[in-house]
Amino acid sequence: MSKLQHLFQPLSVGKITIKNRFVMAPLTRTRADLDHIPKEPMVKHYADRASFGLIIAEATMAKDGYSTFAREPGIYNEDQIAGWKKVTDAVHGNGGYIYLQIHHGGRSTLQENLKEGLQVESCTTQGIQKHGTAFTMSGEKKPYPPEVHALTIPEIKAIVQCFVQAAKNAMKAGFDGVQVHGANGYLLDQFIKDSCNTRTDEYGGSIPNRCRLLLEIVDGVIQAIGKENVAVRLSPLNTYNEAVDSNPEETTKYLCQELSKREIAFLDVLRADFFSATDGVADKWAREHFKGLLFSGVGIGPEEAEKYVAEKRADAICFGKLAMANPDLPERVRRGVPLNELRMEKLYGTTEEGYNDYPKCPQE
Repeated sequence: MSKLQHLFQPLSVGKITIKNRFVMAPLTRTRADLDHIPKEPMVKHYADRASFGLIIAEATMAKDGYSTFAREPGIYNEDQIAGWKKVTDAVHGNGGYIYLQIHHGGRSTLQENLKEGLQVESCTTQGIQKHGTAFTMSGEKKPYPPEVHALTIPEIKAIVQCFVQAAKNAMKAGFDGVQVHGANGYLLDQFIKDSCNTRTDEYGGSIPNRCRLLLEIVDGVIQAIGKENVAVRLSPLNTYNEAVDSNPEETTKYLCQELSKREIAFLDVLRADFFSATDGVADKWAREHFKGLLFSGVGIGPEEAEKYVAEKRADAICFGKLAMANPDLPERVRRGVPLNELRMEKLYGTTEEGYNDYPKCPQE
């Protein structure tokens, strides 16, 4: 029997009560089809992880035809809603709860992955210069475009409505809530961080201006589905996709204060940079300035997670790699069963290998 008792305490989150403090982080795995419809392997994948207190399903396209990862799911049409409904029904049938992360990749994609008539877009014309490559739908690896389309004010307002409609569609698909993806160098994070955002209008310059798009989306989504069903993810210290903030502590403080006023279900803050060996302090900034439930993660194992929750540094912990490799992570931790190792080479793909073939621990 595990001594990690704080991780197994229930927690009220918005309108639901989760059974433990294990949260499955949103994890892109590219197992949807080319029409961005969730298929049966995704149903099994999420249903197998229903023992987590809460699942946050992967980054899901809010804008029609604007694909970041070539085979990620969408939530902008009826076929996608129906596909996701199979997932949510399966998770609920196994006693779990599930939120959907709604997403726009901004400049972090390729023209080949977009619906005809769309163009790669961001807060400015500045593309990703050095940060690697991306895959097309045909599996070809290409560099990101060095120059992209700078969104106009009317186009920004239209993106707000894309997120609002995505949230409505998510609730229609049976999700327990949505998480607005404001992290990891994707569109909303591109607006937030001043290494990307050099606009001179009301969406650029000052911290409040750079955070305006995220907060307009949050306000619209709250109006559409209720504050108790809305969460936000931030990554103040993450430099992924060349998104860097010159004053991350002040930006975090401002966003936490604004999101506190909105009384969202929870705030999910990545404590560190993906590329740093240090633990990071972003969760500490958030805990100081955000008045609601705080989730955190990045490189946190079960023992450290227990300490985080016991010391009230976070109310729940988001597990990524451990959740991918261990569909029954809470049970393994409770019983002290050794954990499966993640096979990184199978992280992305189109088959169930490395996706649905991790073993569960034997029954007691």
